[in-house]
Amino acid sequence: MGSGIFAVCLYGPFLNHQQAAYIVGGVSSLVYILEQVRIHYPELLARNKFINQSLLRAGEELKESAAVPYIMGLLLTIISFPKSIALSSILILALADPMSAIIGIKLGKHRFSNGKSIEGSLAFFACCFFAVFFIFTEGSNGGRIALATWVGILMTIFDHVSLKLDDNLTIPIASAFLTWPLAHFFNIPIWS
Repeated sequence: MGSGIFAVCLYGPFLNHQQAAYIVGGVSSLVYILEQVRIHYPELLARNKFINQSLLRAGEELKESAAVPYIMGLLLTIISFPKSIALSSILILALADPMSAIIGIKLGKHRFSNGKSIEGSLAFFACCFFAVFFIFTEGSNGGRIALATWVGILMTIFDHVSLKLDDNLTIPIASAFLTWPLAHFFNIPIWS
């Protein structure tokens, strides 16, 4: 959550498209190399229990961690979409995915057949709505509300689709693909 919010706060006001692509591309390369070293040289990791205990989820010790698809999702979104679309998509990934899990686990009482909860889905929708409404500040309020609502609804539905791909990769790309045409449809300015 923190790394996505940091990326939005850095990219939004301080970096242009090219600078962000270079920085995230460099970080992506570094993360990938470190992941390969961690996976193929476990004896190095055994010496430092801090990494296993605080940076990796259960089950990630012997396989690729969620950091690789996360940073790749950021990179592909930044290089493929205009700045406002990328920012809202990164913010959706940073807020909606973890908040839906937290709310769903802690407060989820009404479950769907896929194990997700209504409460978690409502948190996902609310975070998507907030992310889009917060980023797109130009245009009519009605258009912004409609855009945020539709992106929230469609992304919440998308979150329920079972894919074999990591959602850290699919959420920002899917939200960008949905937001771009919807922003045009509701006459919301897109900025680069």
